[in-house]
Amino acid sequence: MYAGLVARGELEEAGRVAGAVFAILALVTSVLVAVGISSAPFLVDLIAYGANAPTKQLAVPLAQILFPGAGLLVMSAWCLGILNSHRRFFLSYSVSVLWNLAMIGTMMWFGLGTGEDRMARYISWASVAGSAIQFVAQLPVVLRLVPALRIGFATHLESVRTVMRNFGPVFVSRGVVQISAYIDQILASPIQGGMSMLGYTVTLYLLPVSLFGMAVSASELPAMSSATGTNDEIAAYLRKRLLSGLRRISFFVVPSAVAFAVLGDLIVAAIFQVHRFTAADSVWGWGILAGSAVGLLAQTQGRLYSSTFYALKDTRTPLRYAVIRIALTAALGFVSARYVPGWLGIDAKWGIAGLTASAGMSGWIEFLLLRRGLSRRIGKVPAGAGYLARLWAAALVAAGVGFGIKMTAGVHRPITEGIITLMPFAAVYLLLADPSQIRQYLRRRGNSER
Repeated sequence: MYAGLVARGELEEAGRVAGAVFAILALVTSVLVAVGISSAPFLVDLIAYGANAPTKQLAVPLAQILFPGAGLLVMSAWCLGILNSHRRFFLSYSVSVLWNLAMIGTMMWFGLGTGEDRMARYISWASVAGSAIQFVAQLPVVLRLVPALRIGFATHLESVRTVMRNFGPVFVSRGVVQISAYIDQILASPIQGGMSMLGYTVTLYLLPVSLFGMAVSASELPAMSSATGTNDEIAAYLRKRLLSGLRRISFFVVPSAVAFAVLGDLIVAAIFQVHRFTAADSVWGWGILAGSAVGLLAQTQGRLYSSTFYALKDTRTPLRYAVIRIALTAALGFVSARYVPGWLGIDAKWGIAGLTASAGMSGWIEFLLLRRGLSRRIGKVPAGAGYLARLWAAALVAAGVGFGIKMTAGVHRPITEGIITLMPFAAVYLLLADPSQIRQYLRRRGNSER
């Protein structure tokens, strides 16, 4: 809504909408934070019901500390929305580095001699401080971009009412990843170390989701929302933007999925294998990461399809499909985690890999529904089968090269092994997937040398 108002030059109205959203978010978030702090014991029992008593005893105060930080991150996201609408992407996404630095600095300050429970509390407080820094760092730029900002509920404005009507559907649709993660945590909690290992692998899985899926979707949403003209002109514009975004996502996500599936043990080991995190843990994490690769392309491209629906002011269609995905994730995940390992005669811990794989399969169902629904609205967007086939072929060949290096290198240091394997994988993929870019680079290099 805000991007559309800015595109039409209705700056006063845009300032009132931005201020109203700020006020509403501040109120709702404050209430949720207060409820979260007071109900932390119940929430810990609900989400981590299979965890042991000492773990729950530590989790409750940590949750109570972290809830205000989550509230500050919501307000930081308000800044992000404003900045994105003005095509200011770098600050809003790079400022989260400050949040990470606050926690890293805390760990370095207190040192390794600090007990784990106490360090966990220190890092939690550092997370809250980092959240505040992240919000404050964006605020001056936002205030300059929105000189007509008026903080107030302004619920009499039709634009604000539209935002409020759309909030619920978008909340559920965009929050489907978090809801799926909660379901996975509940199902993984009875397995010793299951929640921790799931958390490690989700961190890796979210890298391509955030770097490519969310980044492209976030950058395209304000551009799509600014489309003007007749219905046919808007539809043609959206098809063009959608096709371009899908190709950009595919170019990076396809090799990510193949790397997770074929070289996931190296990735997990290079990042996490130290101290009590063993080689066996890396293999376990590989299985979970490979499961997440099943739906990686569908889930990242699905976000762009949802953004296109939002640009059309349709938030309820993605909601319906998100509900279907959540239901399928819960049902398939329950069967995969509880019964499939027994049927196959394998350790119950491998049921967590079934969780991530079932979420991926549900993601494909949601993606297909989104694509079909959007085709009815704006016309069919080419699937680009030839382009995708080239990307998959390039990624598989590159993975074969990487796997061959892994089997023959004879290196047993995880970081070194990861570097000497993954760098050739990336180089071969780039060479095969888009040789024109390599030729252009070599041509420019030759011209500069001459």
